[in-house]
Amino acid sequence: MIEGKLSGSKAKLTYGQVGGGPGAFIGPVHRAAIAMNGQATLVAGSFSNIYEETLETAKELGISDDRTYKTFQEMAEKEAERDDCIDFVSITVPNHLHFQVARAFLEKGINIVCDKPLCFSIDEAKELVELTREKNVEFMVTYTYTGYPMIREARSLVEAGELGDIRAIVAEYPQDWLADPIERTGQQQASWRTDPRYAGISNCVGDIGTHIENLVHFVTKQEINKLSARLETFVEGRKLDDNAYILLQYESGASGNYWASQVAVGYENGLKLRIFGSEGSLEWFQEEPNKLFFTKKGKPKQILTRAAGYLHENAQAFSRLPAGHPEGYFEAFANLYKAYCDKLIAKKENTDSEEIFTDVIDGARGVKFVHDCVESSNKNSAWIDASFNI
Repeated sequence: MIEGKLSGSKAKLTYGQVGGGPGAFIGPVHRAAIAMNGQATLVAGSFSNIYEETLETAKELGISDDRTYKTFQEMAEKEAERDDCIDFVSITVPNHLHFQVARAFLEKGINIVCDKPLCFSIDEAKELVELTREKNVEFMVTYTYTGYPMIREARSLVEAGELGDIRAIVAEYPQDWLADPIERTGQQQASWRTDPRYAGISNCVGDIGTHIENLVHFVTKQEINKLSARLETFVEGRKLDDNAYILLQYESGASGNYWASQVAVGYENGLKLRIFGSEGSLEWFQEEPNKLFFTKKGKPKQILTRAAGYLHENAQAFSRLPAGHPEGYFEAFANLYKAYCDKLIAKKENTDSEEIFTDVIDGARGVKFVHDCVESSNKNSAWIDASFNI
C-alpha cells in the first residue's frame, strides 16, 4: 500500500452478507476485498438457503449464533431492530434473487452493496432506484473493472479534455468458456448462466456485455441515444445468447461498436476498451490492467503505468503497491469497497465525501441496456430508442 493513499479514516463499519456459502465463487471475493481495506467487520449473515450450510459458514467466519439467520427476510427485519444494526449488507446471491434481497433491506433503510446485475426487469430497476432515494441509503453495484487505477486515469483524461470531442468508441469482451455445451455436464456456473430462470432474458449481453456498457459510460459519460443489436446462439440447444454485436449512437453524436462473446476460442477474459477523440485516443486491456495506452494527435503513443507520479490524483489514490508490482482483480474489487466505505464513514461522521463508485443508477442503466439489445435483436437488429431516463 502506498503510504497515505488508502489508509483512510480509523472509523470502523460492520456489515452482513447474504449468499457466499459453501462452494460460492463471488461471495468469498467480496469478503476478501472488504478485508483488504480493514474498514468493515463481518458480523451477520444468511449465507445459503440451506440453514445447515449457513451455520457452517457462520462458524468458519466467527459469526455469533444470534446474528446467523435462516433467511434474508429474517436478517433484514432483525438487523433493523438492533441498536447495533449492520452499516451495510453485501448481496452475493444468484442473479434471480438480487431484486428480492435488495428490496428487503432497502425497505428497512439498510445500505446495500449488490453484485451485478441489479435485477432483471426495468420495472424492478425503477422500484429499487425509487426506494434508494426514498430511504436515502447508499447503494453500490459492483462493476469490478471500474476499480482499476488505470480506468480511473482514463476517466480523468477524458474529463480533462485530453481526447477532445469523442468520436468513436470500440469495445469488446471475448471469452471462450462456453464454446462447448458444458452446462449439460453439470458445470454450476454454466448451468445457471445459460438458464433463463436464473440468468434472465440474456446470457452473453447480460453477463459480460453489461460490463462493456458500464465501463464505457464510467470512463466517457457518453449516454446512448439508439442502438442496433444482433444476439446469436451458436451452441445447439442453448436457450440464451452466447455472442452479440451491438452498434450504438450516443447523444453527443459519437458512435460505438461493441462485441461480446463467450464462444471466442482462444480468449479467456479479453475485455478491451478503445476511445477515439478529435485530439487523442485511449486503449486499455483488462488482462494487462496496469497499463493505459494514450496517444495525442501528431505525437507518439505513450504507455502510462499504474502508480506513476504523473497520473491524476484519482488514479494515484487507487494504487496499493509501488509501481511495477502487478495489481489485479482482487485489488480492483477492494478499491470499490474502499470508495463505498469511505462514503459511509463520511456520512456517519457528518463530513463531505466525493467518492466515486457505480451505484443503483448505473445498475438500472445496465438493466435497460440488456432489454434494449434483446428488443433490437428480436426486431431483426432494428435501430431502437435506447435513451436512459430512469
